[in-house]
Amino acid sequence: MSDAADVEQTFTVKHKLGLHARPAGRFVSLASKFRAEVEVAREADDAEWVSGRSVLSLLSLAAGFGTRLRVRASGSDAEQAVAALGQILEEPAQGDGG
Repeated sequence: MSDAADVEQTFTVKHKLGLHARPAGRFVSLASKFRAEVEVAREADDAEWVSGRSVLSLLSLAAGFGTRLRVRASGSDAEQAVAALGQILEEPAQGDGG
């Protein structure tokens, strides 16, 4: 059995329209490429964690511009997953109307 790493990091949503459908879709598509299980929550002690592989779950976070989100992953490639997914959250809009 392989050693599973648990990694968690907080990121700020920097897209001026927030985590809307297009970036959420990109997040889910990328999360699905990793073996690690990925979860996301708003920055709060009692935050509800949602699946990083579900667009609807991500949209339920209602993460607007400036929202702090915690991304955690568990698995052999957890560190890479968190780093890559954090880049999606922290990049501004790229010519997609926002």
